[in-house]
Amino acid sequence: MWVFSASGCRWLGAAGSLAVAVGGWAAGTLPVRGGGGLWEPRGATIAVAGAVLAYLGLTLLVAAWWRYGVLLARGVRDGVLGTLALWTAPLLLAPPLHSADVYSYIAQGGMVLEGHDVYGGGPAVLGPGELGADAAASVGGNWTETPAPYGPVFLLLAEAVVGLTGGAVVPAVLGMRLIALGALALIVWAVRGLARGAADRDGAVWLAVLNPLLLIHVVGGMHNDGLMIGLMLGGVLLAVRGRWVLGCVLVGLAMMVKSPAAVALLFIGVMVARRDGGVRGVVKGLVLPGLVAGGVAVAATLAAGTGFGWLRTQSVAGAIHTALSVTSDLGLALGTLLADDPDPVKGAVQKLGLLVAVGLILTLARRAWKGRIDPVLALGLALVALVALSPMVQPWYLLWGTVVVAAVAWHSRAGQVLAVLSAALVYETAPSGHTPWYGFVLAGLVLALGLLWVRRDGWPAAATAAPTDGPRADLRDARSR
Repeated sequence: MWVFSASGCRWLGAAGSLAVAVGGWAAGTLPVRGGGGLWEPRGATIAVAGAVLAYLGLTLLVAAWWRYGVLLARGVRDGVLGTLALWTAPLLLAPPLHSADVYSYIAQGGMVLEGHDVYGGGPAVLGPGELGADAAASVGGNWTETPAPYGPVFLLLAEAVVGLTGGAVVPAVLGMRLIALGALALIVWAVRGLARGAADRDGAVWLAVLNPLLLIHVVGGMHNDGLMIGLMLGGVLLAVRGRWVLGCVLVGLAMMVKSPAAVALLFIGVMVARRDGGVRGVVKGLVLPGLVAGGVAVAATLAAGTGFGWLRTQSVAGAIHTALSVTSDLGLALGTLLADDPDPVKGAVQKLGLLVAVGLILTLARRAWKGRIDPVLALGLALVALVALSPMVQPWYLLWGTVVVAAVAWHSRAGQVLAVLSAALVYETAPSGHTPWYGFVLAGLVLALGLLWVRRDGWPAAATAAPTDGPRADLRDARSR
């Protein structure tokens, strides 16, 4: 049937994306005030109808995406970038979708402009009439009093958006969406650069960027994780091409958006150590990437004038319980059973989870240094491990590792499992940003069906031969030179 062809998938996904956007105008994360008559609540009945339409559209998008990936895995060649444009376009003018985080970003940009310590308090410090105050009214309850956990590079961008728009909610949201589109372009460039050939480029873009989890949460929800990923992966691409100093500069900038990008420095260090060889190479790989990125972090902090408060706010998010955090759930359950106050037990389990994550990351780095795994793939798996064992996990955090794995191993079993997880997690939050019980039910159903499919059918076996030319081939052969 036509609908199962690549062209059919392209238009089916575009229809799904359009339905998500239209539904979002009634059921999205609408501002409490400042909607300008565009993004305003229009009654419970219309909100329910909008939510139903958005969920139906999301299902069409996921189904089209999955079928499109199967076709690419079977060797079908298609205009993936054209498909990306069609699926992205309907989301450009939509209100914030599936999250209220963008209102925090705008409020924090206003705090910087108004001279407030963005690392000392939350958006609630903004008074009436101050820039960003309208956006602050729409910040989710958990984040109203929470200091910013973001680095000064991102805060500078948010400050610029607020300054250019005067803090008006709708223009400021659209300004943040422009930043998200820039991040999208960075990710496309880096993913295509790291992929081995034309077929792999299409598949890598499919898993990394056409992924509904990314479209909904980076374009629709404007999460700054997209910018972190784009800068980090761009830095990795430059390092693979031998320009590791400039690559570390980009990773340093990514760290000054969100700190988990620092994991990439370890694997860039592995690349440097493998290229140079010997003790000198190991020392160079362990020390110099951190020095370069650290210098960028200091320079960015001084240039922003926001101070070094970001060093003490990296753990604030961990105080907010999210159901997707295995360590938080396990710690809370054990604490409730074993103690009157569950928090100390929960905190201990969270710290243990992070220690295990560090151990896994170091093991992957060692295997990459020994040449047993591609350093870029190892980085992707390390980021997945970090997310799985973190004290706070949001659905879009899975993108940290998924995008990296997609760039070099989209066709692998790991890529297939991450695709299933992406398809499931996109249902976890409602268009309004809430996490209803039925979101978890839908996510569980998709996860079960997807894993069953992977086990029974999967994709056709991928070619396993290493590339014979290009920068990643040079990296593989470095130790033999």
